[in-house]
Amino acid sequence: MSRPPELPAQLGDLALEVARAAAALVREHRERGVAVAATKSSDVDVVTEADRASEVLIRRLLLEARPDDAVLGEEGDDVAGTSGVRWVVDPIDGTVNFLYGLPQYAVSIAAEVEGRTVAGVVLNVATGTEYAAHLGPHGPVGTRDGRPVGVRGPAPLAQMLVATGFSYDSEVREQQARSLVRLLPQVRDVRRLGSCALDLCAVAEGTVDAYVEEGVHLWDHAAGALVARAAGARTEVLPGASGRDLLLCAPAHVFEEFRALVRAAGYAAGGPTGE
Repeated sequence: MSRPPELPAQLGDLALEVARAAAALVREHRERGVAVAATKSSDVDVVTEADRASEVLIRRLLLEARPDDAVLGEEGDDVAGTSGVRWVVDPIDGTVNFLYGLPQYAVSIAAEVEGRTVAGVVLNVATGTEYAAHLGPHGPVGTRDGRPVGVRGPAPLAQMLVATGFSYDSEVREQQARSLVRLLPQVRDVRRLGSCALDLCAVAEGTVDAYVEEGVHLWDHAAGALVARAAGARTEVLPGASGRDLLLCAPAHVFEEFRALVRAAGYAAGGPTGE
């Protein structure tokens, strides 16, 4: 089915409008106080009422504007559609940060057309910073608060600042810790900021050099990965050491080296190189 060339930009505009409304709702919940409403994969994998309310609002606004679209969200049931467009929604990426009041949590909304991500928005609720990207005629175009973003320039692996995250599953965390011990001596330093979507945007704007994490879901990275690619990064999903998806993101000019480093550290299936 052919699609109008302006569709990605239109979907991006709608995603930004809806993300702004959801962010305002999340801020209201934060001002009233936050409590855990439920847990998911473990006792430390929490959901708040704000997560649920944000997703309900996002779904309603998207389907009011485009009733034939599909929706995949973290907190709700999948909604089938007939238009070929599917929205991928994380109502609060970084819920634990939100719970504790750490200013690193975001609304993330991406749009797929026939399985390909063509638009995405990551809005840092605490700061108001807006990252957006859409697929243009010559590739993805990305911005931070309306201004173009770009990855950091070439640097040796030893001078790279790497963002990462940890699973809520204790056994996976143990594996990630072993890999981190191997990775850390090879790079400048490691940061754990608590939001996959914002970590990817940090690669896009050059505030970190690369990102690696096992156990991410599509709603965590669909929008942020497009922003990163628009800024000159590459992303890849590999089988992780524990069998879950392993997401890598780094500037294109150093991606192959970073992937080799991650494999050697034992993040990917098959164990560390040489073992």
